[in-house]
Amino acid sequence: MKIRCSWANGNDLLENYHDQEWGVPVHDDRLLFEFLILEGAQAGLSWMLILQKRNNYREAFDNFQINKVAHYNKDKIEELLENPGIIRNRLKIKSTVSNAQAVLDIQKEYGSFDSYIWKFVDHNPIQNKWKALDQIPSSTSESEKMSKDLKKRGFKFVGPTICYGFIQAVGMVNDHLVDCFRHSELEMI
Repeated sequence: MKIRCSWANGNDLLENYHDQEWGVPVHDDRLLFEFLILEGAQAGLSWMLILQKRNNYREAFDNFQINKVAHYNKDKIEELLENPGIIRNRLKIKSTVSNAQAVLDIQKEYGSFDSYIWKFVDHNPIQNKWKALDQIPSSTSESEKMSKDLKKRGFKFVGPTICYGFIQAVGMVNDHLVDCFRHSELEMI
């Protein structure tokens, strides 16, 4: 039996996410945007709920194609507010559109969202050595700097805690516990 981070045990969806995605370095702009939006959608809710709705989100938001989402209009937003497969929060839905627009601006400035976002960790994953879940912080200086800069650029739902969840999800930090089988695998990447 594999030893994994205890938050992922006992649920197939969480186990698959933990074993296949969480903490794996992501450098694809579309997928980075997807994770940023899903982390913001999760605010005040559980990650399990977001994972359950993830495919609905992909379908509703055109697979998170940044250019397409950036051009959504009022009618599309109203359509999304009627979609029971996603979190129907007007502010979160509108922020998805404005965040896509802000990502396009970053791509013009930096060449890619990847180049911009990874600068907050010097373009290398931080390798932590946590032994217990209660050692893992909810935010760090990196997530605070990221949050501040994203907000300055017009992003919404990007507080320091949301940014740290994003940093963890896209592998900018290895927060798997040291006894988890994924910790050593991701140390090698």
